Amino acid sequence: MPSRPVEHAHYLTHRNDPDDPGYRRFLDRLAGPLLDRLAPGSSGLDYGCGPGPALAAMLQESGHRMALYDPFFVPDPAVQEASYDFVTCTEVAEHFHRPAEEFDRLGRLLRPGGLLAVMTSFLIDDAGFADWHYRRDPTHVVFYREATFRTLSAQRGWHCTIPATNVALMRKPLIEE
Repeated sequence: MPSRPVEHAHYLTHRNDPDDPGYRRFLDRLAGPLLDRLAPGSSGLDYGCGPGPALAAMLQESGHRMALYDPFFVPDPAVQEASYDFVTCTEVAEHFHRPAEEFDRLGRLLRPGGLLAVMTSFLIDDAGFADWHYRRDPTHVVFYREATFRTLSAQRGWHCTIPATNVALMRKPLIEE
């Protein structure tokens, strides 16, 4: 597990330009299915937005209010005191050092009926794990399968759908059980 300074330095090498059409197409795998499910003018949090919050920009352009949080680039604790209609987490969950705690935190940020939208590369081939490009990133410390998101959801009483490759949408119930 890399130290925080090494992790931060690695993130600075990412090129996630909000104006890059290719990057926007990549993020649209999550944005498209999410937008199909959001009420107009919903409020969201881009959790782990990085230095160039492209997804937040895309969702704002679609009429949604966005807050930003990233432990390295936008470490604003106030946004974690609010609640949201949806929380996005793109290419972030694989960096969670304590995934159960993080998913519980994200669930607390959601209003009843809210959506947690996660995009990460799903592990699909145990035999190829050693050569999988995604596991070679030193900041990727946990990996998920489609079944992992279904289990995480079931444990929390959420409903999970997989609307696109490497995308999980988890809805918190309207009434807490």
